[in-house]
Amino acid sequence: MQFAKGKLIAIGGAEDKGTDLETGKIQRNNLNFFELGILTRVVEEAGGPLRRIEVITTASMIPYEVGDNYMDAFGRIGCTDIGVMHIRNRADAANSEYLDRISTCDVVMFSGGNQLRLSSTFGGTGFFQKIMDRYKNEENFIVAGTSAGAMAMSNTMIYEGNATRAHLKGEVKITTGLGFMNDVIFDSHFEKRGRFGRLAQAVAANPSCIGIGLGEDTGMIVTNGNRMEAIGSGLVMILDGHDILHSNIADIPDGNPISLQNLKVHFCEHGNGYLVKERNFLMEVSKDSVIKKQVDVK
Repeated sequence: MQFAKGKLIAIGGAEDKGTDLETGKIQRNNLNFFELGILTRVVEEAGGPLRRIEVITTASMIPYEVGDNYMDAFGRIGCTDIGVMHIRNRADAANSEYLDRISTCDVVMFSGGNQLRLSSTFGGTGFFQKIMDRYKNEENFIVAGTSAGAMAMSNTMIYEGNATRAHLKGEVKITTGLGFMNDVIFDSHFEKRGRFGRLAQAVAANPSCIGIGLGEDTGMIVTNGNRMEAIGSGLVMILDGHDILHSNIADIPDGNPISLQNLKVHFCEHGNGYLVKERNFLMEVSKDSVIKKQVDVK
């Protein structure tokens, strides 16, 4: 099996950005959607601040504001070669200028917003195929995404699901994502929006997939389409349904609570990792990747 040579960086995002799908509100209060530390790591993985970065704001309902914030954030860490693509529909995606730019950049960054806009706008297009080809075949090529941009990376994609009703069958909506990775399901804003239930239901319905729950200011770097490294200050939760012993999801009507036995859960902090195909938790992805903390007991 051929492993992808590029890297994925899936980022959990932060509160008050773009469109809140659960309330239908456009939020403009805080567009600083993740800490500069994670952006710095994105740039480091690409080879430094002189690399060309293209930001794609398709998922957002406020693309110009989001694009300006990315320009400012990348600029603050020394990047000068930054472009923004406000692709709003499939016709825009066929624009020859965008195709040329996506062929020569070093980093593609998908903004947050609505992941269904990403899959419906780019699925089957030459624009997306160019990104996929480069991701599969070029070392140091980075595909990054925050919030919706992260959730769209997998082949199986959650596109809707109210956290307060996610324990009920049918409340979590799933479709096909962009497919940079198979056999995983990404979810974002995992802690603050209480999304454990909806990712658990998605994994229960697709137990061959590993659920990746990304907290705020937290991300996963994926190398060779398999090896994951947790970055940032928050938490990544891994849900593994391969060894589920009991599930009622196929036998109950919509609107009824689901029941699961033996769903495995791992908690990852900065420096921990996970091998998707082997389903192995890694205490340290590399030497000293986990910051040792001393607890004073009085």
